Amino acid sequence: MTDSAPSVSPDETEHNLEAGQDNVQVLGLDIHNPVFFISAIIIVGFVIVTLIFRDSVGPALGGLRVWLTSTFDWLFLIAGNLFVLFCLAIVVSPMGKVRIGGVDSVPDYGYMGWFAMLFAAGMGIGLMFFGVLEPMYHFNNPPLGLASPIGPDGALIPEAVEAAREAAMAATIFHWGLHPWAIYAVVALSLALAAYNKGLPLSVRSAFYPIFGERIRGWTGHCIDILAVFATLFGLATSLGFGAEQALAGLNFLYGVPVTDTSKVLLIAAITGVALVSVLAGLDAGVKRLSEINMVLAVLLLAFIILLGPTGELVTGFFTNTAAYVTSLPALSNPLGRTDSDFVHGWTTFYWAWWISWSPFVGMFIARISKGRTVREFIVCVLLVPSLASIVWMTAFGETAMTQYIANGYQGVQETVVAYTPELSLFRMLEPLPLAGTTSLIGIVLVLVFFVTSSDSASLVIDTITAGGKTDAPALQRVFWATFEGLVAIALLLGGGLAALQASAIATGFPFAILLMLMMVATWKALRAEPR
Repeated sequence: MTDSAPSVSPDETEHNLEAGQDNVQVLGLDIHNPVFFISAIIIVGFVIVTLIFRDSVGPALGGLRVWLTSTFDWLFLIAGNLFVLFCLAIVVSPMGKVRIGGVDSVPDYGYMGWFAMLFAAGMGIGLMFFGVLEPMYHFNNPPLGLASPIGPDGALIPEAVEAAREAAMAATIFHWGLHPWAIYAVVALSLALAAYNKGLPLSVRSAFYPIFGERIRGWTGHCIDILAVFATLFGLATSLGFGAEQALAGLNFLYGVPVTDTSKVLLIAAITGVALVSVLAGLDAGVKRLSEINMVLAVLLLAFIILLGPTGELVTGFFTNTAAYVTSLPALSNPLGRTDSDFVHGWTTFYWAWWISWSPFVGMFIARISKGRTVREFIVCVLLVPSLASIVWMTAFGETAMTQYIANGYQGVQETVVAYTPELSLFRMLEPLPLAGTTSLIGIVLVLVFFVTSSDSASLVIDTITAGGKTDAPALQRVFWATFEGLVAIALLLGGGLAALQASAIATGFPFAILLMLMMVATWKALRAEPR
């Protein structure tokens, strides 16, 4: 499929031609000096220090997480709201007619392939990890000051059950709906306009050209790209750690594989090896093909749950849960005067920081696969399609788990909430259903393939950033970053477990939240200058 030339001015064309001049060739690598060296040295140092001082790193990261979530919760909530409002403003404005790549550009991928890659790259592992646990957790501990439906004696309080159930689903969808995808859309749109409409290198710094101008070529741009590398690596490491914990828990549940530090390391190492093969295969042969395979498996598992679970309740639940989400959205988004601090700090603030830390990776990946779409089409699809998919998924898995507990008295998932063993929730939900062994195995495969596609996609993105925006840098660089993504996940798991993973995502998401708010200004300025 041929693409039209980007709509760039002579000055922008000159800038584009000079984009790779500060790249250096070292041992067959195409390195954007100093971004690659600084990022690589700090990451290597972090892995070594974390593995040497494992007993000290975990408590330090845990303390950092508590301080950030309790001190800057208002910043994350306000930023998340601004991203949603910004996207909606663009959709209804005349700027929505701007086409990514120029007025004659056409899409590189059809809708199905595009949606599959959006879904797999955006939050695949997270849906598997939290799809069962989170609704049940919020049912036990409803947000917004609602009373728990479980009495002191452990028995259900009938008059509180329905309100808690709706609140649980609304809160869960809140964390997986418009807000995270608005974060991704802001970054993706900004990068896509910079690369395909302005002819700038496909790197995070390019998004800030309307604000900083040529300073993005110097240390201003270097610092932005280095921070993007850190945010991507640690945000991804959080997801890979969740995936490894869940896959290993499933293998232990099904086959008795021991859950030890050694088995965690071996599992991450093995899957990282598979990711390296996918990295070397490239975007179309690697990520796209695996994403489509995973989409098929995910749809099959989802259909199984809907057909053999409480089908009627799931169908009606989609509509009631969507309505509950929409009506609860103002209260859940409110950053002021909240009485549910545990929900805000332990869930919303962490999620927003996690999505923000993922945004350079997911945003750049979405930008690469979205050329040819109009801005309005792009935002509507990136916000609504994955959000609706998340509602269907969370309704199917969450409502099934709650029905098992409320109507049938099944305690399997409830036990994982009380003990907070989220990695087991999915398998305990599947246990009383037919073909539990087969569906649990499919769940493990889904987690593992999501692991591979996430690592693969992130390697391509980080390599693009550290190569100064080049999308055809040597494969050895992608191998380096894919390897260290796995090593960072190993170091954090060994150095503090899930708490350390969450703390690292929040720590890198905090400074990037400020950059993203600047990015909205840059995007608005870039869109105003585009022909419609």
